[in-house]
Amino acid sequence: HLHAFALDIELTEEEWLAAIDFLTRTGQMCDDHRQEFVLLSDVLGLSMLTIDMNRPAGSGVTESTVLGPFFVDDAPAVPLGGDIARGAPGVPCWVEGTVTDPSGRPLVGARIDVWESDEDGFYDVQYSDGRSAGRGHVFTGEAGDYRFWCVRPAPYPIPYDGPVGGLLQATGRSPMRPAHLHFMVEAPNHHTVVTHIFPRGTDHLDTDAVFGVRDSLIVDFVDEHGGTAPDGREMSGGWSWARFDIVLAPTAG
Repeated sequence: HLHAFALDIELTEEEWLAAIDFLTRTGQMCDDHRQEFVLLSDVLGLSMLTIDMNRPAGSGVTESTVLGPFFVDDAPAVPLGGDIARGAPGVPCWVEGTVTDPSGRPLVGARIDVWESDEDGFYDVQYSDGRSAGRGHVFTGEAGDYRFWCVRPAPYPIPYDGPVGGLLQATGRSPMRPAHLHFMVEAPNHHTVVTHIFPRGTDHLDTDAVFGVRDSLIVDFVDEHGGTAPDGREMSGGWSWARFDIVLAPTAG
């Protein structure tokens, strides 16, 4: 395929050298905290194509999307109804839902890792003080239910100060990602799902730099002002809430 492409475009030596230079600089941007080749895969749509080809068979299960560069192992444990924001600035947001199998059977004790940026689009790993915020994990209750506080998701640009940013600029594409909240959901004898939810009506849904948006993952975030939150908390200012029910596919056997 590569040879056919080179023949089709009549690749020049200058163009070949430019490609080698691009790949070299992409590798030079990689370190323990940044993987420019994965970012390249994301913006070319290869990451989502691979995810789609390998998703569990069957309808009705929650769709997967890209992991992204900001997942961290061993995120802090948060009790049901607790606050994963843990000081991250933003509008308070209540998220709730259930985790079930395709038949609707609740999955008790499923682990849900959640992570997000703050209202300025920064993840805690980008903070200079090393603190942990905007991430945590909860376990589902006896009805397969989960709930937590976070901050309302915000849009932000992917890192675009390297070769991948230059590629986006050369092709006239935006580096922006729509506002989203990350989930990784695991339960015994079921396929793990890595996904996001996107607030309906948020900017960049049609131009996500990494092609991660799926219609089934766009949900309503209801904005409120004051009043009583679902956990009984009295709110004096603005806040929002959303519901996202998750369905995991069983593993074979």
